[in-house]
Amino acid sequence: MRNPFLIGERIYLRPLEEEDLDCCMRWINDPEILTTLGRRFPMSRALEREWITSQYKSEKDLSLAIVIKDGDLHIGNCGLHQIDYVNRNAEFGIMIGGKDNWGHGYAPEAAKLILGYGFDELNLHRISLEVYSQNKRAQRAYEKAGFTHEGTKREAYFRNGRYYDNLIMGILRSEWRKDGTSSLE
Repeated sequence: MRNPFLIGERIYLRPLEEEDLDCCMRWINDPEILTTLGRRFPMSRALEREWITSQYKSEKDLSLAIVIKDGDLHIGNCGLHQIDYVNRNAEFGIMIGGKDNWGHGYAPEAAKLILGYGFDELNLHRISLEVYSQNKRAQRAYEKAGFTHEGTKREAYFRNGRYYDNLIMGILRSEWRKDGTSSLE
């Protein structure tokens, strides 16, 4: 393990490094992944490098690489963004870029690690996210991590000739348990 920050059962989270740029570029420019992120345009190396660097200059963002312990394989990124230390809330984001790693439970495990950090170390009260209604895989992963549906922005996302809803999900500190599950389960 290189630079582990948060360690789970099968994965660990670590800071993003310059050598992660090639993986990130491949993922961020994949048309299938772009649709889940809401991006419309490809990302240049310069812009992606700048984004990675900017994450560590911001006290309002925590971006981490998701790495499978067995083989030390970087498979995605996750983080807490727009951290508001006064109101004690943040937005969660995740991307499993290696498609052959989709559906193996890595996203919920990564989410639980970073939620634990957000609630237990940063003393956050609420962590939320937005997900497009057609992204059923992500919705299931968020629910496994303890997020609940809070609202819907109707027809807020246009893709491939039609509108989709944008779902708002969240989890409160009072719903979080030390074992990494929601108290609502």
